[in-house]
Amino acid sequence: MTGGSTVDGEIEQAPRPSWTSRLLGLYRDERVRFVMVGGANTAIGYGLFLLFEFTTGPYLGYFFSLYASFFVASIVAFILHRHYTFKVNGTGNVLVDFVRFLSVYVVSLGLNTVALPICVELLGLEPWLAQAIIVVVTTLVSYFGHKYFSFRRKA
Repeated sequence: MTGGSTVDGEIEQAPRPSWTSRLLGLYRDERVRFVMVGGANTAIGYGLFLLFEFTTGPYLGYFFSLYASFFVASIVAFILHRHYTFKVNGTGNVLVDFVRFLSVYVVSLGLNTVALPICVELLGLEPWLAQAIIVVVTTLVSYFGHKYFSFRRKA
């Protein structure tokens, strides 16, 4: 019987979804994909920063390491967000999307550049705590900026 009850009056339980179907359900959520791609890109960006800092940093300084890693990580992030997070494959102009994407990233970088010294110098927060708070804010700015500006499509 499929009506929810059995012959002896007990109610049948619906089958529980498997762990693979739960993971697939999570993956279908754009916000989850954004966090996954963002987490991977953060690791890539930091790894690149370390690479540049230990190879060119002694000669060109840590600002070179920061901006060089930012540039490379931005390209990687653009590709991953375009294809996996927002799934706009084959639609729109790639160059226009990339310029919009970078503008959102530059806004986030600018917010971070201004907010970090304010939090550390004026508010007295430890840099690691200040950066953790700022990352939450800039992540939200990035998500909405990319969703409604970088990869926006007409209905």
